Amino acid sequence: MARLPSETRETIRNQLEQLMEIVEDASEAEFILFERFGEIDSTIENLTDLKTVGEEAAARYFRLSNIRLRIGQAQPAASADMLRLLERAITETELRIPAWKRSIQEIKMEWNLP
Repeated sequence: MARLPSETRETIRNQLEQLMEIVEDASEAEFILFERFGEIDSTIENLTDLKTVGEEAAARYFRLSNIRLRIGQAQPAASADMLRLLERAITETELRIPAWKRSIQEIKMEWNLP
């Protein structure tokens, strides 16, 4: 059976939750920044950055979910290539999450957003 170890499943669940929070935080900050200041020369770069962070986190969410689903559907076992793909996706996500969070936080601080 193509079942992942519980530790790996927990890691995926945690990453998916963090990715969703990043999508929500980036979208919220983008909305508030636009509502307060509009799309002017001084906000365009930050609005674009927030949109990009949200889109990248969403894409990573879909990628990780899709790989997890494909492994669950694999029978009798997931291929070594699929497991390597999952491992790489987990590692890359682990590295990107702090940078995305930091980007959102810096923009929020720069514009004094909640």
